[in-house]
Amino acid sequence: MGVPMSFVLVLASICLSHCLELQNALDSFKRSQEHVVSEPTDCVSRSRMPVSANPHNFSVDIRMPAVVPAASDTYLCTAFSVPTSQDAYIVDFIPHASMDTVHHMLLFGCQTPVSSSSYWDCGSVQGTCEDEASIMYAWARNAPPTKLPQDVGFKVGRSSGISHFVLQIHYGDISAFRDHHRDCSGLTLRMTSKPQPFIAGIYLLMSVDTVILPGRKETNADMACDYTSYPIYPFAFRTHTHHLGKVVSGYRIRGGKWSLIGRQSPQLPQAFYPANKDVSVKYGDTIAGRCVFTGEGRTSKTYIGGTSADEMCNFYIMYYMDSRHAVPYMSCMEPGSKELFKHIPEEANMPIAVSPADMNSMMHMRHSTDYHLEQVEGWPLSSLQLGQVSGLALDSDSNLVIFHRGDHHWGADSFNSQARYQQRSVGPIQQSTILVVDSTKGTILKASGRDMFYLPHGITTDKNNNYWVTDVALHQVLKVSSDGRDTTMLALGEAFTPGSDSSHFCQPTDVAVDGDTGNIFVSDGYCNTRILKFSADGRYLSEWGAGSSDRRRRIPFQIPHSLVFLPDRQEVCVADRENGRIQCFIAQTGEFVKEIKKEEFGGEVFAISYSPDGDGLIFAVNGESLFGSAPLRGFVIDYSTLDILDTFKAEKKEFKMPHDIVVSGDGCVFVGDAGSKSVFKFTTEKLHRSVKKAGIEVQELEEMETFVQTKLRPEHNMSKTAVAQEKQIVAQHEDHTEAAEEKHSAAQPSRGQAVLPAIITTLLLVPLLLLLSTGLFICWRKNNRCEVKSEPSSVGGILGKIRGKAVGSLNLGNFFASHKGYSRQGFDQLSTEGSDQERHDVDSSDSENEEYSALPLPRPPS
Repeated sequence: MGVPMSFVLVLASICLSHCLELQNALDSFKRSQEHVVSEPTDCVSRSRMPVSANPHNFSVDIRMPAVVPAASDTYLCTAFSVPTSQDAYIVDFIPHASMDTVHHMLLFGCQTPVSSSSYWDCGSVQGTCEDEASIMYAWARNAPPTKLPQDVGFKVGRSSGISHFVLQIHYGDISAFRDHHRDCSGLTLRMTSKPQPFIAGIYLLMSVDTVILPGRKETNADMACDYTSYPIYPFAFRTHTHHLGKVVSGYRIRGGKWSLIGRQSPQLPQAFYPANKDVSVKYGDTIAGRCVFTGEGRTSKTYIGGTSADEMCNFYIMYYMDSRHAVPYMSCMEPGSKELFKHIPEEANMPIAVSPADMNSMMHMRHSTDYHLEQVEGWPLSSLQLGQVSGLALDSDSNLVIFHRGDHHWGADSFNSQARYQQRSVGPIQQSTILVVDSTKGTILKASGRDMFYLPHGITTDKNNNYWVTDVALHQVLKVSSDGRDTTMLALGEAFTPGSDSSHFCQPTDVAVDGDTGNIFVSDGYCNTRILKFSADGRYLSEWGAGSSDRRRRIPFQIPHSLVFLPDRQEVCVADRENGRIQCFIAQTGEFVKEIKKEEFGGEVFAISYSPDGDGLIFAVNGESLFGSAPLRGFVIDYSTLDILDTFKAEKKEFKMPHDIVVSGDGCVFVGDAGSKSVFKFTTEKLHRSVKKAGIEVQELEEMETFVQTKLRPEHNMSKTAVAQEKQIVAQHEDHTEAAEEKHSAAQPSRGQAVLPAIITTLLLVPLLLLLSTGLFICWRKNNRCEVKSEPSSVGGILGKIRGKAVGSLNLGNFFASHKGYSRQGFDQLSTEGSDQERHDVDSSDSENEEYSALPLPRPPS
């Protein structure tokens, strides 16, 4: 008993020590940020705690320290330590660079950078890291900020093997530095210390020995490896060749069937594009890829290499996998057998036509044919017991915030002809009118807003998670705390008193907040026709009415019903309900920008939301009109072209009065319906609608975990025959599960023999368990978590060896330098991609676009 007693005591001590260390580190970290300037345009690499109610979140700025490249095609690197000794997760990448100066950027993660200097030339043999380097991010061509699917992050810090970031920037043409400016390009990483259920990674398929014959119309570069690790779930892909590449395709092979992961022309902008939603990869599958080249126009052989005269064949798969078995980087450089590639689908050799229109649409990720929202079945998991749902919002943790009317209803006798509320004597709503709901499961996390409101209408949140709400009965706009105390922090307007001056409202409908300035915008409302602007402390600034490109035909608002702020454009858009249109204005001045009015709206637009994806997406819902017969549904509209990209509707329970809409960062859309007193969730991801655990079937996960842990061995390069045999073993194991359990039961000692030792053990363990429980409780109270988790060293070690045919960093310079014919100077400058700059080629393509701009995909449900 001495061993287990000592073990439990040590475990409790470690947990308490760990929690105190984390708390002290966070406190120290917060103090260190008090005097840090938050302006992101300088040349300082640093970590920053945002002004936010979420203590888990922080950000890291990684910048070049005011460098001037000495020559064209210079590769410079700078390193920055991960700013925590605990585990952390990157959930957002925000670039700060211009294609006028920077050709592309790569971010690596590793333990030991090759230099401790503020920056160094990493285009030489010196390279980036002394140990394995994992590619985490790539940028080029003014690619927009990149968000990972919700609940997915790149793990760094304590147990990840990544203690440093290394930013590598390729400066293509130094003519951009003729003005002698110094470059501070880089990026901001938005991070969280909150453990993510799923870890992101990159799998690279790469051909290394292809030779393209001159004049030959078609040459195939094939790659294939057996997959021998835990399940991965691809959500984006990227292709890369130089000028001779025509099409690149990636596949999963299972049971002889080829399933497409992604296929694209490498002559289109080489961004990360959404992968096939229905393809996952598990132990025993084969991952394969093909690049198709043409040798037409060449007079000599073309080899795989790092200069613009050479070629490359890369297919990147961005995936997520369960955090318990995460492998951040895997690769495959095997050519695959000719017999295997006899069965590759014909599409792999069909070139993709590239037109200027295609270039433009691909650059902005306008996949209108692929974008379709569908209702998530079984959401919420249980009834929310709502009244009329009037407003929706999202908090900083991407939880859904619902504003509803409980047992109050807006009826014909609710107001008199002067818009004064007639049911004041009934009192405020006694139920909790504000519910914070888990966006994944639909379960209630917290409730507030009792005995405060009479007829709730609109709601939004600010960066501190305060609620900004409107109440049409009160004729007020209120700022309410979200801490559960229901504190009214600011009140605009006079309670129960309608008016049209700067200090009164008449049934105000909605609020929008500028996250940078704190300014708020109010749509007012049912009996006024204006938008008002206030400072963060409630000081009146300005107001304006409807806009028009033709002032002589300006039509006033007819119930400005919903507002949304566009942070990337600094605009405010309003749903002008009864006019069936959307109008947008410059937030600073109120100047009219544009109008969106569609026949499909049927004469009414009830609510709008916005996503900055691509060129900007407007999400809207319409309503029943006395003059139209359009069905009730939602719309996805391209802000720039004004095209309707998609329409969607509720399937089993139809819309009755869709009253508000909100879109999350991962692309999920929520619609609040006042008529049916319910909230609907929609997503583009079909694969995740019916699963039980964040996109991974629980049964499959458990079976694969047992299977892989049993089968992983140092000699991991298994033949396909061996894989097939092991699949048969698994099937036999499943068939005989019950028999095995019966044998196990029969082999147990009798109860009588085990009773006394069990009683003694229990009595001795009780005080130790109480001690451990107390420690865990104290730890939880301090940090809301105490994760005592260790990877089995044997499995972890083996996983490090089976990340594909080649694992860890890929230094192509060293690789090709060791092969005959590939000793070109400076090839080490890129770990995975070569220079593709052709200054004298007028028709130079975008083949070196290192874009990383996958559309935010729906998060995997849990």
